[in-house]
Parts: sequence; structure tokens; C-alpha cells
Amino acid sequence: MSQIVGAIHHVANRTREGVKDAAGAFGDAQHVERHFVDLTFKFIGASGLPKMDVVGTADPYFVAKLDDQLSFVSTVKPNTLSPVWNELWKVKNVPNTATLTVEVLDKDNGNITDDHIGKFSTSVSAGAKECAIESMSLRRNRGTFWLNIESTPSTDAKAERRQYVFDGPIRFSRHFSPTVGRLTNLNDARLYSTWKIYIKGVKMFFGDTVQHWNRDYKAAQAIFQGPTSIAVRSTIQAGHRMLYARSTTNGFGVINGPEDVFRLLLHGNVGGAEGTLPGSPSPYAHRVKPAVYTYIIAVEDDSFRFSETGAAFFVDFASKHALHANCAPAVRYSGEFHPRPEGGWENFSDDIPDDRVRWELIIDNNSGTYSPDPLMLPDLQELLQYNFPGFTIHALDRNDPRLIHSRESCRAYALDKRGVRQEDLQPHARTGEETLSHSAQVQGSVPDGGPSGVAGTAIGEPVVN
Repeated sequence: MSQIVGAIHHVANRTREGVKDAAGAFGDAQHVERHFVDLTFKFIGASGLPKMDVVGTADPYFVAKLDDQLSFVSTVKPNTLSPVWNELWKVKNVPNTATLTVEVLDKDNGNITDDHIGKFSTSVSAGAKECAIESMSLRRNRGTFWLNIESTPSTDAKAERRQYVFDGPIRFSRHFSPTVGRLTNLNDARLYSTWKIYIKGVKMFFGDTVQHWNRDYKAAQAIFQGPTSIAVRSTIQAGHRMLYARSTTNGFGVINGPEDVFRLLLHGNVGGAEGTLPGSPSPYAHRVKPAVYTYIIAVEDDSFRFSETGAAFFVDFASKHALHANCAPAVRYSGEFHPRPEGGWENFSDDIPDDRVRWELIIDNNSGTYSPDPLMLPDLQELLQYNFPGFTIHALDRNDPRLIHSRESCRAYALDKRGVRQEDLQPHARTGEETLSHSAQVQGSVPDGGPSGVAGTAIGEPVVN
């Protein structure tokens, strides 16, 4: 018996020593010198995904997150179990101890939520990686994912204070109001469109400063405070989900220069999904449209979201900016902007080709919902110049007479020279048209679905070699 007891004590002692050694090794791992790196992720593709659809295979996409601080959402690849993405994501000032988590989903068009396929996590160490995709519930293998990570030491002296800075590529996506598919003889599809551009370096110019909702603004009070505000927010958030829904037909691309920015601002349907919209082309399809846009820069993903101020889907919503912001209590910045030729629209003539004009972007803080601080307009101007070098940015206060003159000249040119109707300058619904607000009220009671922080996020863009 004593021999048995001695053997048990010996095994227990060895176990305790083993636990102590493992704890020591874990502690050593935790004391790895922490520093910051600049990362380039190349998300290559996946294989062996399970069949998710009754008809067809699957429409996979993925959501990548760095320590829940920054996220990337890929394009949707239709009807495949072996998607190839080859999409890039660059992030500066990342702790070398960070974790990358990737969730793979199946896009379910027409539904608020998408089907979960599986996920995996990996370190951000440099090199090629082959990762097993596992189901969250059953821990079953759901395929294989390939990516490559390039890592270089950060050169930013302020990396500790401004971590996880998105650094490109600058991607955009174009979305259409779901009501557009029910219309015929559509004169201007832009009035049913919204855009999202992932801009880079927001923290370098804004830091952690955000613009909270304006407590002195009646419309904002109706959205954010009081017993009825929950119902108001529910409708707006349902409208946002419908408006920014991801699908296999979203238009998308990369901003490489100023010409790409203004290509989004043409009369025509450039940047959209071909064949999805009714109507005949505008005679000015390839000219920059004189129009005023409503925009916000979101806190959740630093995206620049905008649409024409007269967009039809704004009808009956308490706030244009809140619709774009998904009722977020704060934004990075918000207001309106419009393009103009150098010298102003009042001095312009359609006899001058657009490619012979130096274009400017006039942006302001005209937002009652968030009432952005005018002292940050110079930061806003520098941020946009950083993202879109090669053309002039003017950031003006909402009460600046120069802004008012420029904006009204833009609208006057649209009415006098481009056939824009007066009613198109403000949100309105056509006779018999079902509004986005009505559709949102029907779905407003449905809880927000999909992975956290993903709704409305811009889709990715394949690498251009």
C-alpha cells in the first residue's frame, strides 16, 4: 500500500511541476516585448466549403477583425464552394500581439441575417497561412482558408496613441434602395443610390474625437431621447439595413486618384451593377452632375457614406444623417458636399469638356442632427486631401456666405442646364411609389442581424496586379 501511495505522490508532484513549467512558459509568452507593426493582409481564398443553399452551392464572403478594433468585409462570391478573393487590407500601428479573427458566411439575399459557415483565429506574424475553418457550435471542419501577411515595424512615433489605423486600399461600394426594383422608366437612378467609401488615416487627423448627437435639435431629440425614440430608431435602423444591404450585385471598385472620385459623381450609372436598374441613359451620363450630397463619416468603420440630398429614400425619415449613420449616437463628422469646376458653376459652360476642368470638392458641417464642431473643418480638409490627392478640397462652415453662394450656383446650373427638376432637389416620392420608410416600418420590429459591426460595411476589391 505504501508503494502505491508513494507512486501517487510521485505522479502528483510531477504533474504539479509540469503545471508550474507550463505556467512559466505561458508567462514568458505573455512578456514578449510589445511593439507596433504595419500589416498588409492578402486574403487569397478558401476551399472545401459546405453546400449552404438548397438551389446552388453557396455565396460566401468573410469578415476579418483585428482585436475587435477594425474590420474588413470581402466581396460576395456567387455560387461557389472554392471562392478566390485576392483582396488586400493594410493596417498601420497594430500591436504585434494582435489576433486576426475571420468569420466566413453565406450571403442570403433577401434575408436580414446571413448563414454562418465557420471561423478561425490566427496571430499576425508574417508569412503564408493555411487555416482550418471551424463551426462555432460543433467544432467541425468547414473548409480551409489561405492568406498571407506582410509585416514591417511601424515608423509612427505616435503609434501607441493611434492604433489600428486603416491604410488602404480605398474601396467603394454602391448600393440601391430596395424600392428601385419596383419602378419603371426611372429618370435618375442616382436618387435611389448610396455610396460608401472606406477612407484611410482617420485617426491621424481626428484622433478619438467624435461628434455626438445634437441635444438642442428637435429632430435629434425625437430619435435619441424620450419614450417614443425607440420606435423611431427602429424604423431608421431597418431602413439603413435595407439601404446598405450587401448583395452579389453591389457596384464596387477602388479609388486610385481624383478621376475615380469624380467618376462616382457623374450623371450616369457609373459604379453600379449593370442591368439592375430600369430607365434610359441621361444625355449627360458622362458629365459630372451638379448636385449636393449628404454625408457622414462613421465611427464604427471610418467609412465615408453619402447620397444625393434629394434622394428619394429620405422621404418621411426624421434625419438624413441618422439614416446614413444607422442612428449612431456619434459620428466622426457630417454635413453636405458638392463638386464644382474651378471658378464655380456660375462661370462654367457645357462647351468645356470635363477632362479639361480642374475640379474642386466643397464640403461643410451642415448637419443639424450632429452639429459638427466648425473648428475641425481644417482637419476634415486635410483628411480628404490625404485620401484624394490631386484635386482641391474646400471645407467651409455651414453659415459661410461663400458656401451658400457655391451651393446655390450648383443647384441653379442643374436646373437651368442639365434638366434637373425642382422636386428632385429635395426628397420626394412619385405617385404610387412605396417609400423606403414604409418598407422599413414593416421590418422595423425585426432585430438587427448579421455579424456584429458588419451591417452596411463596404465590400472588398480584388488586388490589381
